[in-house]
Amino acid sequence: MTDARPPGADEATFIAAVRSGDTARFALVTERHRRELQVHCYRMLANYEDARDMTQETFLRAWHKRESFKGHASLRTWLYRIATNVCLDFLDKRNDRTPLLSEPSDAGSKVLYLQPYPDRMLPEDPQESVVARETIELAFIVAVQHLPPRQRAVFIMRDVLGWPAPKAADALELTVASVTSALQRARVTMRERLPDRRLDWRSPATHELSNDERGVVKSYVDAHERNDLDGLISLLRDDLRFAMLPESGTTTATAKEAVDGWLSGGLFQRGHDDWRGITTTVNRMPAVALYLRTPDDPEYRLFAIAVLHVVDGKIAELTGFDAAGKPWLGLPATL
Repeated sequence: MTDARPPGADEATFIAAVRSGDTARFALVTERHRRELQVHCYRMLANYEDARDMTQETFLRAWHKRESFKGHASLRTWLYRIATNVCLDFLDKRNDRTPLLSEPSDAGSKVLYLQPYPDRMLPEDPQESVVARETIELAFIVAVQHLPPRQRAVFIMRDVLGWPAPKAADALELTVASVTSALQRARVTMRERLPDRRLDWRSPATHELSNDERGVVKSYVDAHERNDLDGLISLLRDDLRFAMLPESGTTTATAKEAVDGWLSGGLFQRGHDDWRGITTTVNRMPAVALYLRTPDDPEYRLFAIAVLHVVDGKIAELTGFDAAGKPWLGLPATL
């Protein structure tokens, strides 16, 4: 399947770079697509660091395959095709070593490689790059990981990027019939994993946080910094869905049960912990980078990242990521 249009400026510049062997011009024209390709790789892999690496591998593979680009399809389509296959090759190797999903348990499967995605690395224009809020939220990313890799690729190409079946089939070297069948199976899985979410993700959603979200995030930081456990409990819904990754799967608990669990696990020492919080956004969701200072340490050190899903002024889902000792998302290691 090819795009029925003449080459545009990007394609003409790219072809000129290929013919001249001009690596600087090649880098300039492909770099424009880095952020959207990185988001695409993240949807495939659920891991920010792996997505960065596979995007770079996409550009390396594109350079080596540069002579195969004739301008019949858009440069963007050609790069997406390469990126998808780079990710599929990576998944073949990664899943040979360790399963992406843990064995099912009472708490449900967990995604062992899941990392949050910093909003500052999202494409600047969500309308053009088709980055809808629902397709970068953690719940969506986790649900997609339950699809087998090629079914995952079909689903993302067809239902997220909006590619027609022949175009997706050409990119994955599959028949149109097999793409259609894979998409039908993928949609069934996604409906099971996201029963309360709409399944049309091609309309970009707003990026701005609501007043409710801003207020809850501020109160969440304040409760930590004051060691106000009752205040923290008041922010949580009684059917809170909570996960602390990579250690645990998602559990449902009352607000008090959740905080009592954090206390028994040593996460809070009532009245003695010294916390600071930095508000940020990841996966187009409000988040807090939590820093902890122990009595014998003059500095606050990055401890965890809490990603919050706020519904009607309460935290309905809280996904925590252990960030201790890690250079996460460009955040400062100490305060």
